[in-house]
Amino acid sequence: MVRTEQSAALFAEAEAYAPGGVHTSIRNIEPRLVFNRAEGARIWDVDGNEYLDYHAAFGPFILGHVHPLVVQRVEDALWETDLYGVGATPQEIALAKKVVEHVPSIEQVLFTNAGSEATFHALRVARAHTGREKIIKFQGCYHGWHDAVLRNVISAPDMIGGRDLLSAGMMEETADATLICTFNDADEVEDTISAHEGEVAAIIVEPIPHNIGCVRPLPGFLEALRELSDAHGIVLIFDEVITGFRHGLGGYQKVAGVTPDVTTLGKAIANGFPLAAVGGKREIMSRFNTAPGGDTFFAGTYNGHAVGTAAALATIEIMETQDVHKEVFRLGDRIRAGLTEVMEDAGIPANVEGFGSVFVTYFMDGPARNFTDLLQNDADYFVRYRQECVKRGVFKLPMNIKRNHISFAHTDADVDRTLQVAEDAIHTLLRQGVRPEASKVLAAT
Repeated sequence: MVRTEQSAALFAEAEAYAPGGVHTSIRNIEPRLVFNRAEGARIWDVDGNEYLDYHAAFGPFILGHVHPLVVQRVEDALWETDLYGVGATPQEIALAKKVVEHVPSIEQVLFTNAGSEATFHALRVARAHTGREKIIKFQGCYHGWHDAVLRNVISAPDMIGGRDLLSAGMMEETADATLICTFNDADEVEDTISAHEGEVAAIIVEPIPHNIGCVRPLPGFLEALRELSDAHGIVLIFDEVITGFRHGLGGYQKVAGVTPDVTTLGKAIANGFPLAAVGGKREIMSRFNTAPGGDTFFAGTYNGHAVGTAAALATIEIMETQDVHKEVFRLGDRIRAGLTEVMEDAGIPANVEGFGSVFVTYFMDGPARNFTDLLQNDADYFVRYRQECVKRGVFKLPMNIKRNHISFAHTDADVDRTLQVAEDAIHTLLRQGVRPEASKVLAAT
Protein backbone atom coordinates (compact mmCIF):
# COMPACT_ATOMS: atom_id res chain seq x y z
CA MET A 1 0.00 0.00 0.00
CA VAL A 2 1.17 3.55 -0.76
CA ARG A 3 2.53 6.04 1.76
CA THR A 4 1.58 9.70 1.37
CA GLU A 5 3.28 11.63 4.19
CA GLN A 6 5.46 13.83 1.95
CA SER A 7 2.56 14.51 -0.42
CA ALA A 8 0.43 15.63 2.52
CA ALA A 9 3.14 17.98 3.79
CA LEU A 10 3.70 19.53 0.38
CA PHE A 11 -0.03 19.96 -0.21
CA ALA A 12 -0.27 21.87 3.04
CA GLU A 13 2.42 24.21 1.74
CA ALA A 14 0.78 24.46 -1.68
CA GLU A 15 -2.49 25.62 -0.14
CA ALA A 16 -0.71 28.61 1.37
CA TYR A 17 0.20 29.95 -2.05
CA ALA A 18 -2.56 28.71 -4.38
CA PRO A 19 -6.28 28.33 -3.61
CA GLY A 20 -6.75 24.64 -2.89
CA GLY A 21 -3.10 23.99 -3.72
CA VAL A 22 -3.80 23.01 -7.34
CA HIS A 23 -3.97 24.93 -10.60
CA THR A 24 -6.86 23.15 -12.29
CA SER A 25 -10.17 22.56 -10.51
CA ILE A 26 -10.41 18.80 -10.94
CA ARG A 27 -6.89 17.96 -9.76
CA ASN A 28 -7.99 17.89 -6.13
CA ILE A 29 -8.74 14.22 -5.47
CA GLU A 30 -8.31 11.74 -2.63
CA PRO A 31 -5.64 10.71 -1.97
CA ARG A 32 -4.03 14.11 -2.46
CA LEU A 33 -0.74 13.36 -4.16
CA VAL A 34 2.22 15.38 -5.35
CA PHE A 35 3.92 13.86 -8.40
CA ASN A 36 7.51 14.44 -9.45
CA ARG A 37 8.45 11.90 -12.11
CA ALA A 38 7.01 10.10 -15.13
CA GLU A 39 8.27 7.66 -17.75
CA GLY A 40 6.45 5.47 -20.25
CA ALA A 41 3.32 4.07 -18.63
CA ARG A 42 4.34 5.01 -15.09
CA ILE A 43 4.29 7.99 -12.75
CA TRP A 44 5.86 8.47 -9.31
CA ASP A 45 4.91 10.65 -6.36
CA VAL A 46 7.23 12.43 -3.91
CA ASP A 47 6.90 9.56 -1.43
CA GLY A 48 8.46 7.23 -4.00
CA ASN A 49 5.27 5.36 -4.84
CA GLU A 50 5.17 4.02 -8.39
CA TYR A 51 1.86 3.89 -10.29
CA LEU A 52 0.85 2.28 -13.54
CA ASP A 53 -0.82 5.31 -15.10
CA TYR A 54 -4.16 5.12 -16.91
CA HIS A 55 -5.17 8.70 -16.18
CA ALA A 56 -2.52 10.07 -18.57
CA ALA A 57 -3.30 13.68 -17.58
CA PHE A 58 -6.82 13.31 -19.06
CA GLY A 59 -5.49 11.73 -22.23
CA PRO A 60 -2.64 13.54 -24.01
CA PHE A 61 -0.11 10.75 -23.56
CA ILE A 62 -0.93 8.45 -26.46
CA LEU A 63 2.75 7.40 -26.75
CA GLY A 64 3.49 7.37 -23.02
CA HIS A 65 5.22 9.84 -20.72
CA VAL A 66 8.55 11.40 -21.68
CA HIS A 67 8.73 9.66 -25.03
CA PRO A 68 12.42 9.83 -26.06
CA LEU A 69 11.89 10.94 -29.67
CA VAL A 70 9.30 13.57 -28.77
CA VAL A 71 11.44 15.01 -25.97
CA GLN A 72 14.53 15.01 -28.21
CA ARG A 73 12.69 16.88 -30.96
CA VAL A 74 11.48 19.46 -28.45
CA GLU A 75 15.00 19.91 -27.08
CA ASP A 76 16.40 20.24 -30.60
CA ALA A 77 13.76 22.81 -31.49
CA LEU A 78 14.53 24.92 -28.43
CA TRP A 79 18.21 25.06 -29.34
CA GLU A 80 17.46 25.87 -32.98
CA THR A 81 14.51 28.24 -32.85
CA ASP A 82 12.57 30.48 -30.50
CA LEU A 83 9.36 32.49 -30.18
CA TYR A 84 9.34 35.32 -32.73
CA GLY A 85 5.83 36.75 -32.53
CA VAL A 86 5.86 37.62 -36.22
CA GLY A 87 5.68 35.77 -39.49
CA ALA A 88 5.67 31.97 -39.62
CA THR A 89 8.08 29.14 -38.81
CA PRO A 90 8.94 26.03 -40.85
CA GLN A 91 7.57 23.88 -38.00
CA GLU A 92 4.17 25.59 -38.13
CA ILE A 93 3.98 25.10 -41.87
CA ALA A 94 4.98 21.44 -41.69
CA LEU A 95 2.52 20.67 -38.90
CA ALA A 96 -0.38 22.45 -40.62
CA LYS A 97 0.32 20.40 -43.73
CA LYS A 98 0.24 17.17 -41.70
CA VAL A 99 -3.06 18.04 -40.01
CA VAL A 100 -4.69 18.93 -43.33
CA GLU A 101 -3.36 15.71 -44.82
CA HIS A 102 -4.79 13.47 -42.13
CA VAL A 103 -8.05 14.99 -40.85
CA PRO A 104 -10.89 14.74 -43.42
CA SER A 105 -12.73 17.94 -42.47
CA ILE A 106 -9.70 20.20 -42.30
CA GLU A 107 -8.73 22.21 -45.38
CA GLN A 108 -7.01 24.90 -43.32
CA VAL A 109 -5.95 24.98 -39.68
CA LEU A 110 -4.86 27.42 -36.98
CA PHE A 111 -2.90 26.52 -33.85
CA THR A 112 -3.52 27.61 -30.32
CA ASN A 113 -2.51 26.28 -26.90
CA ALA A 114 -5.51 24.65 -25.21
CA GLY A 115 -8.70 22.90 -26.18
CA SER A 116 -10.87 25.57 -24.59
CA GLU A 117 -9.28 28.19 -26.82
CA ALA A 118 -9.91 26.02 -29.87
CA THR A 119 -13.61 25.53 -29.13
CA PHE A 120 -14.00 29.24 -28.32
CA HIS A 121 -12.64 30.14 -31.76
CA ALA A 122 -14.71 27.43 -33.45
CA LEU A 123 -17.94 28.86 -32.05
CA ARG A 124 -16.94 32.44 -32.80
CA VAL A 125 -16.21 31.68 -36.45
CA ALA A 126 -19.44 29.67 -36.76
CA ARG A 127 -21.39 32.69 -35.55
CA ALA A 128 -19.53 34.93 -37.95
CA HIS A 129 -20.09 32.56 -40.85
CA THR A 130 -23.82 32.15 -40.26
CA GLY A 131 -24.74 35.54 -38.80
CA ARG A 132 -26.57 33.69 -36.01
CA GLU A 133 -25.98 33.52 -32.26
CA LYS A 134 -27.48 30.36 -30.77
CA ILE A 135 -25.63 27.06 -30.50
CA ILE A 136 -26.62 23.51 -29.58
CA LYS A 137 -24.54 21.41 -27.19
CA PHE A 138 -25.31 18.08 -25.53
CA GLN A 139 -25.91 17.25 -21.90
CA GLY A 140 -22.74 15.71 -20.47
CA CYS A 141 -20.37 17.03 -23.13
CA TYR A 142 -17.56 19.34 -22.02
CA HIS A 143 -16.07 21.84 -24.45
CA GLY A 144 -14.00 24.08 -22.18
CA TRP A 145 -14.19 26.87 -19.67
CA HIS A 146 -15.82 29.70 -21.66
CA ASP A 147 -19.34 30.94 -20.99
CA ALA A 148 -21.03 29.56 -24.10
CA VAL A 149 -20.31 25.94 -23.20
CA LEU A 150 -19.64 25.82 -19.44
CA ARG A 151 -23.05 24.42 -18.64
CA ASN A 152 -24.86 21.08 -18.42
CA VAL A 153 -21.90 18.77 -18.04
CA ILE A 154 -22.10 16.73 -14.81
CA SER A 155 -25.58 17.88 -13.82
CA ALA A 156 -27.68 16.89 -10.84
CA PRO A 157 -30.76 14.85 -11.81
CA ASP A 158 -33.15 17.79 -11.49
CA MET A 159 -30.89 19.98 -13.66
CA ILE A 160 -30.50 17.68 -16.66
CA GLY A 161 -31.46 19.61 -19.78
CA GLY A 162 -32.21 22.67 -17.65
CA ARG A 163 -30.27 25.80 -16.92
CA ASP A 164 -27.19 24.35 -15.22
CA LEU A 165 -24.34 26.88 -15.23
CA LEU A 166 -21.04 25.58 -13.83
CA SER A 167 -19.52 28.82 -12.57
CA ALA A 168 -20.21 32.07 -10.86
CA GLY A 169 -19.37 35.10 -12.94
CA MET A 170 -20.63 33.75 -16.24
CA MET A 171 -22.29 36.08 -18.74
CA GLU A 172 -25.85 34.83 -18.53
CA GLU A 173 -26.81 36.13 -21.96
CA THR A 174 -24.00 34.10 -23.50
CA ALA A 175 -24.89 30.94 -21.59
CA ASP A 176 -28.58 31.34 -22.43
CA ALA A 177 -27.78 31.39 -26.14
CA THR A 178 -26.74 27.74 -25.74
CA LEU A 179 -29.49 25.16 -26.26
CA ILE A 180 -29.18 21.76 -24.58
CA CYS A 181 -30.05 18.46 -26.24
CA THR A 182 -29.73 14.78 -25.35
CA PHE A 183 -26.85 12.88 -26.94
CA ASN A 184 -28.03 10.11 -29.29
CA ASP A 185 -31.48 11.71 -29.67
CA ALA A 186 -31.59 13.12 -33.19
CA ASP A 187 -35.34 13.77 -32.97
CA GLU A 188 -34.80 16.14 -30.06
CA VAL A 189 -32.11 17.97 -32.02
CA GLU A 190 -34.48 18.35 -34.96
CA ASP A 191 -37.25 19.65 -32.70
CA THR A 192 -34.86 22.14 -31.09
CA ILE A 193 -33.73 23.46 -34.46
CA SER A 194 -37.35 23.79 -35.59
CA ALA A 195 -38.23 25.72 -32.44
CA HIS A 196 -35.37 28.13 -33.18
CA GLU A 197 -35.48 28.11 -36.97
CA GLY A 198 -32.89 30.42 -38.50
CA GLU A 199 -31.25 31.14 -35.12
CA VAL A 200 -28.79 28.24 -34.64
CA ALA A 201 -25.24 28.96 -35.75
CA ALA A 202 -23.58 25.71 -34.70
CA ILE A 203 -23.99 22.25 -33.28
CA ILE A 204 -20.95 21.34 -31.18
CA VAL A 205 -20.48 17.74 -30.07
CA GLU A 206 -17.90 15.33 -28.76
CA PRO A 207 -18.39 12.53 -31.31
CA ILE A 208 -17.79 10.23 -28.34
CA PRO A 209 -18.60 12.03 -25.07
CA HIS A 210 -15.44 11.05 -23.21
CA ASN A 211 -15.81 13.66 -20.51
CA ILE A 212 -18.43 11.39 -18.97
CA GLY A 213 -16.37 8.26 -19.58
CA CYS A 214 -17.31 6.71 -22.89
CA VAL A 215 -20.77 7.02 -24.42
CA ARG A 216 -20.71 5.69 -27.96
CA PRO A 217 -22.85 7.33 -30.67
CA LEU A 218 -25.68 5.09 -31.81
CA PRO A 219 -25.68 4.10 -35.50
CA GLY A 220 -26.99 7.00 -37.56
CA PHE A 221 -26.77 9.69 -34.87
CA LEU A 222 -23.72 11.56 -36.15
CA GLU A 223 -25.03 11.13 -39.69
CA ALA A 224 -28.30 12.72 -38.60
CA LEU A 225 -26.42 15.71 -37.16
CA ARG A 226 -24.67 16.13 -40.50
CA GLU A 227 -27.97 15.99 -42.40
CA LEU A 228 -29.72 18.43 -40.04
CA SER A 229 -26.81 20.86 -40.23
CA ASP A 230 -26.86 20.77 -44.03
CA ALA A 231 -30.63 21.20 -44.17
CA HIS A 232 -30.66 24.25 -41.86
CA GLY A 233 -27.41 26.00 -42.75
CA ILE A 234 -25.79 25.16 -39.42
CA VAL A 235 -22.05 24.73 -38.85
CA LEU A 236 -21.34 21.24 -37.47
CA ILE A 237 -18.39 21.24 -35.06
CA PHE A 238 -16.74 18.03 -33.88
CA ASP A 239 -14.83 18.65 -30.66
CA GLU A 240 -12.08 16.08 -31.13
CA VAL A 241 -9.78 17.47 -28.47
CA ILE A 242 -9.92 14.00 -26.86
CA THR A 243 -10.78 11.71 -29.77
CA GLY A 244 -8.54 13.32 -32.37
CA PHE A 245 -5.26 11.44 -32.88
CA ARG A 246 -6.07 9.14 -29.94
CA HIS A 247 -8.59 7.16 -32.01
CA GLY A 248 -6.72 7.50 -35.27
CA LEU A 249 -4.66 9.92 -37.32
CA GLY A 250 -7.85 11.17 -38.94
CA GLY A 251 -9.77 11.46 -35.68
CA TYR A 252 -13.03 9.75 -34.87
CA GLN A 253 -14.64 11.48 -37.85
CA LYS A 254 -12.58 9.26 -40.14
CA VAL A 255 -13.58 6.17 -38.14
CA ALA A 256 -17.27 7.14 -38.29
CA GLY A 257 -17.22 8.35 -41.88
CA VAL A 258 -18.93 11.61 -40.94
CA THR A 259 -17.22 14.88 -41.87
CA PRO A 260 -18.02 18.02 -39.84
CA ASP A 261 -17.49 21.59 -41.02
CA VAL A 262 -15.08 22.51 -38.23
CA THR A 263 -12.91 20.36 -35.95
CA THR A 264 -11.07 21.16 -32.73
CA LEU A 265 -8.00 19.15 -31.72
CA GLY A 266 -5.66 18.95 -28.73
CA LYS A 267 -4.28 16.52 -26.13
CA ALA A 268 -2.87 13.53 -28.05
CA ILE A 269 -1.76 15.64 -31.01
CA ALA A 270 1.44 16.62 -29.14
CA ASN A 271 1.75 13.77 -26.60
CA GLY A 272 1.49 15.99 -23.53
CA PHE A 273 3.02 19.22 -24.78
CA PRO A 274 0.71 22.25 -25.01
CA LEU A 275 -0.82 22.55 -28.45
CA ALA A 276 -4.37 22.67 -29.78
CA ALA A 277 -5.93 23.47 -33.13
CA VAL A 278 -9.07 24.59 -34.88
CA GLY A 279 -9.55 23.70 -38.52
CA GLY A 280 -12.21 23.21 -41.13
CA LYS A 281 -13.52 24.19 -44.50
CA ARG A 282 -11.52 26.85 -46.29
CA GLU A 283 -14.57 29.11 -46.72
CA ILE A 284 -15.10 29.12 -42.95
CA MET A 285 -11.46 29.36 -41.90
CA SER A 286 -10.90 32.30 -44.27
CA ARG A 287 -13.15 34.36 -41.99
CA PHE A 288 -10.33 34.54 -39.41
CA ASN A 289 -8.37 37.79 -39.56
CA THR A 290 -5.08 35.92 -39.86
CA ALA A 291 -6.00 36.10 -43.58
CA PRO A 292 -6.33 39.44 -45.40
CA GLY A 293 -9.96 40.53 -45.28
CA GLY A 294 -10.90 38.16 -42.48
CA ASP A 295 -13.32 39.64 -39.96
CA THR A 296 -13.10 37.13 -37.08
CA PHE A 297 -10.40 37.90 -34.55
CA PHE A 298 -7.76 35.26 -33.83
CA ALA A 299 -4.59 35.86 -31.83
CA GLY A 300 -2.29 34.46 -29.16
CA THR A 301 1.31 35.23 -28.29
CA TYR A 302 2.23 31.56 -27.85
CA ASN A 303 0.26 30.16 -30.80
CA GLY A 304 2.45 27.81 -32.84
CA HIS A 305 5.24 27.80 -30.24
CA ALA A 306 8.28 25.70 -31.16
CA VAL A 307 7.71 23.35 -28.20
CA GLY A 308 4.21 22.31 -29.22
CA THR A 309 4.82 22.17 -32.95
CA ALA A 310 7.99 20.09 -32.58
CA ALA A 311 6.25 17.68 -30.20
CA ALA A 312 3.27 17.32 -32.53
CA LEU A 313 5.42 16.68 -35.58
CA ALA A 314 7.33 13.97 -33.73
CA THR A 315 4.12 12.41 -32.37
CA ILE A 316 2.48 12.29 -35.80
CA GLU A 317 5.66 10.86 -37.35
CA ILE A 318 5.60 7.99 -34.85
CA MET A 319 1.92 7.37 -35.56
CA GLU A 320 2.63 7.33 -39.28
CA THR A 321 5.51 4.86 -39.06
CA GLN A 322 4.57 2.55 -36.17
CA ASP A 323 1.46 0.53 -35.31
CA VAL A 324 0.45 2.86 -32.48
CA HIS A 325 -3.30 2.67 -32.91
CA LYS A 326 -3.35 -1.02 -33.76
CA GLU A 327 -1.48 -1.80 -30.55
CA VAL A 328 -3.42 0.45 -28.18
CA PHE A 329 -6.71 -0.79 -29.66
CA ARG A 330 -5.57 -4.39 -29.09
CA LEU A 331 -4.68 -3.66 -25.46
CA GLY A 332 -7.96 -1.81 -25.06
CA ASP A 333 -9.91 -4.84 -26.23
CA ARG A 334 -7.93 -7.03 -23.81
CA ILE A 335 -8.49 -4.84 -20.79
CA ARG A 336 -12.20 -4.33 -21.47
CA ALA A 337 -12.76 -8.07 -21.89
CA GLY A 338 -10.72 -8.82 -18.78
CA LEU A 339 -12.52 -6.27 -16.61
CA THR A 340 -15.89 -7.60 -17.79
CA GLU A 341 -14.82 -11.07 -16.68
CA VAL A 342 -13.57 -9.78 -13.30
CA MET A 343 -16.88 -8.06 -12.58
CA GLU A 344 -18.98 -11.00 -13.74
CA ASP A 345 -16.98 -13.48 -11.65
CA ALA A 346 -17.45 -11.28 -8.59
CA GLY A 347 -21.19 -10.86 -9.24
CA ILE A 348 -20.82 -7.09 -9.50
CA PRO A 349 -23.34 -5.15 -11.65
CA ALA A 350 -21.03 -3.37 -14.05
CA ASN A 351 -20.85 -2.16 -17.62
CA VAL A 352 -17.36 -1.92 -19.10
CA GLU A 353 -17.45 0.65 -21.90
CA GLY A 354 -14.83 2.10 -24.17
CA PHE A 355 -13.42 2.57 -27.61
CA GLY A 356 -9.89 1.95 -28.84
CA SER A 357 -7.48 2.93 -26.07
CA VAL A 358 -10.19 4.31 -23.75
CA PHE A 359 -11.99 2.24 -21.13
CA VAL A 360 -14.24 2.83 -18.13
CA THR A 361 -16.19 0.59 -15.76
CA TYR A 362 -19.60 1.95 -14.80
CA PHE A 363 -21.21 0.24 -11.81
CA MET A 364 -24.70 -0.06 -13.22
CA ASP A 365 -26.96 -2.37 -15.19
CA GLY A 366 -27.69 -1.66 -18.83
CA PRO A 367 -26.00 0.41 -21.53
CA ALA A 368 -24.85 4.02 -21.40
CA ARG A 369 -26.47 5.85 -24.32
CA ASN A 370 -26.56 9.35 -22.83
CA PHE A 371 -25.86 11.23 -19.61
CA THR A 372 -29.22 10.36 -18.07
CA ASP A 373 -28.40 6.65 -18.27
CA LEU A 374 -25.36 7.33 -16.10
CA LEU A 375 -27.60 8.34 -13.21
CA GLN A 376 -27.73 4.60 -12.53
CA ASN A 377 -23.98 4.46 -11.92
CA ASP A 378 -23.02 4.14 -8.24
CA ALA A 379 -20.74 7.17 -7.92
CA ASP A 380 -19.52 6.38 -4.41
CA TYR A 381 -18.57 2.82 -5.34
CA PHE A 382 -16.92 4.04 -8.55
CA VAL A 383 -14.58 6.27 -6.55
CA ARG A 384 -13.93 3.75 -3.75
CA TYR A 385 -13.02 1.05 -6.27
CA ARG A 386 -10.52 3.37 -7.94
CA GLN A 387 -9.06 4.43 -4.61
CA GLU A 388 -8.41 0.76 -3.87
CA CYS A 389 -6.65 0.48 -7.23
CA VAL A 390 -4.49 3.53 -6.42
CA LYS A 391 -3.49 1.93 -3.10
CA ARG A 392 -2.18 -1.01 -5.14
CA GLY A 393 -0.21 1.12 -7.58
CA VAL A 394 -2.65 1.31 -10.50
CA PHE A 395 -3.68 4.92 -11.06
CA LYS A 396 -7.17 5.46 -12.42
CA LEU A 397 -8.37 8.92 -11.50
CA PRO A 398 -10.56 8.48 -8.39
CA MET A 399 -13.30 10.77 -9.65
CA ASN A 400 -16.73 9.74 -10.80
CA ILE A 401 -17.28 8.66 -14.45
CA LYS A 402 -13.81 9.70 -15.61
CA ARG A 403 -12.25 7.63 -18.37
CA ASN A 404 -8.96 5.70 -18.47
CA HIS A 405 -6.37 5.77 -21.26
CA ILE A 406 -3.95 3.19 -22.62
CA SER A 407 -0.73 4.41 -24.22
CA PHE A 408 1.72 2.87 -26.66
CA ALA A 409 4.03 2.39 -23.64
CA HIS A 410 1.63 -0.03 -21.92
CA THR A 411 2.28 -3.75 -22.31
CA ASP A 412 0.44 -7.03 -21.96
CA ALA A 413 2.15 -7.49 -18.60
CA ASP A 414 0.70 -4.14 -17.52
CA VAL A 415 -2.77 -5.30 -18.53
CA ASP A 416 -2.30 -8.54 -16.58
CA ARG A 417 -1.27 -6.59 -13.49
CA THR A 418 -4.18 -4.18 -13.90
CA LEU A 419 -6.71 -7.00 -14.05
CA GLN A 420 -5.22 -8.61 -10.94
CA VAL A 421 -5.37 -5.30 -9.08
CA ALA A 422 -8.97 -4.79 -10.22
CA GLU A 423 -9.88 -8.24 -8.86
CA ASP A 424 -8.08 -7.54 -5.58
CA ALA A 425 -9.82 -4.16 -5.22
CA ILE A 426 -13.27 -5.60 -5.87
CA HIS A 427 -12.80 -8.47 -3.42
CA THR A 428 -11.44 -6.11 -0.76
CA LEU A 429 -14.63 -4.07 -1.03
CA LEU A 430 -16.73 -7.24 -0.92
CA ARG A 431 -14.99 -8.36 2.28
CA GLN A 432 -15.84 -4.95 3.73
CA GLY A 433 -19.46 -5.55 2.84
CA VAL A 434 -19.45 -2.85 0.15
CA ARG A 435 -21.34 -3.54 -3.06
CA PRO A 436 -22.56 -1.14 -5.76
CA GLU A 437 -26.17 -0.10 -5.72
CA ALA A 438 -27.20 -0.47 -9.35
CA SER A 439 -29.82 2.29 -9.12
CA LYS A 440 -27.89 4.77 -7.01
CA VAL A 441 -28.24 8.32 -8.31
CA LEU A 442 -25.16 10.02 -9.71
CA ALA A 443 -23.54 12.52 -7.38
CA ALA A 444 -23.29 15.99 -8.88
CA THR A 445 -19.51 16.35 -8.51
